[in-house]
Amino acid sequence: MKSILALVVATALSAPSCSGFSFAPARTATNLPRTTLSMSDADQDFLRWDKQSRSASSGDRVVELKRPLGIVLDQDEYGNVYVQTVAPKGNAARSGLVKEGDVVTMCSATFGDQMWSTRGAGLARVLAAIRVRSGPTVSLVLESQSQKKLKGAEVARQAKAAREAKERAQAKRDELLKELEEDEKKLKKGKFLGLF
Repeated sequence: MKSILALVVATALSAPSCSGFSFAPARTATNLPRTTLSMSDADQDFLRWDKQSRSASSGDRVVELKRPLGIVLDQDEYGNVYVQTVAPKGNAARSGLVKEGDVVTMCSATFGDQMWSTRGAGLARVLAAIRVRSGPTVSLVLESQSQKKLKGAEVARQAKAAREAKERAQAKRDELLKELEEDEKKLKKGKFLGLF
């Protein structure tokens, strides 16, 4: 039965139209907007750093909201979720910490205190995470556009410092290796550091 179903699906997908139904071509990865394709190296460093974090940083704006949250979320062309509307009498408005246009950068995990990065995750995944969260509250990390610029600049500065430190360490390794090779040449000639 499964093989017949697979054959019917394969035939239907390969035919341009079948019994009045037509199938749109699947979108390929090249058609999808990708955040990393339009980003500079500093932005890529920031995205990589942000994706790997599992908790909010000290400068992040963490908002813990009771359900129902009282916000309407939407996503931009890169899959970043932002607050489209704050309900006037909702829990988000009562907290005073949620503003329209804020980007949701992290969301609480299903249970526990861990959080996960929502950058580029899309609206469906964020809504699903909020829906399956156990307990009466959901924690969100929100970021305004000005905070994003400041954080991006700080991460770019840290990435530059890390690259410079790596280059200095490599130069030191090269110098030590050169000294070691010179010492080995002297040993092969029978002279041990000029003592023999």
